[in-house]
Amino acid sequence: MNADTRLYASAIAAVSGIYSIVSAFADGMEPMSMSGSIMLLVGVAVLAHSVVLLTPAAERLGRASGPLMLMWAAIMLGNQALAAFSGQSTMGAMPWDGGMVAIGALMLASGLIMSRGRDL
Repeated sequence: MNADTRLYASAIAAVSGIYSIVSAFADGMEPMSMSGSIMLLVGVAVLAHSVVLLTPAAERLGRASGPLMLMWAAIMLGNQALAAFSGQSTMGAMPWDGGMVAIGALMLASGLIMSRGRDL
């Protein structure tokens, strides 16, 4: 993976991680839901992934980075699909979060690009 791809992926992962962490706390003082707990854990993992992509450790992570991005995206999108189809709120007032869906789709695209295994 070339340096530009790593920078783009890191930026996407950082925004995704921060958004997931903030969304997990959307209910304020209410106890965190199972969905919120999942998004908090994923957010922390994705944020850590974004930091690793900016360090020399990214070389050791190597080809696993793309599949990791795909996994994060699948969890985010699956969580939102569950919320949309169940009609129940997973985090905050809406049953699903359009911003999380957009970020999940962007992470999915990033993971697919990173998994291609060749520079452009």
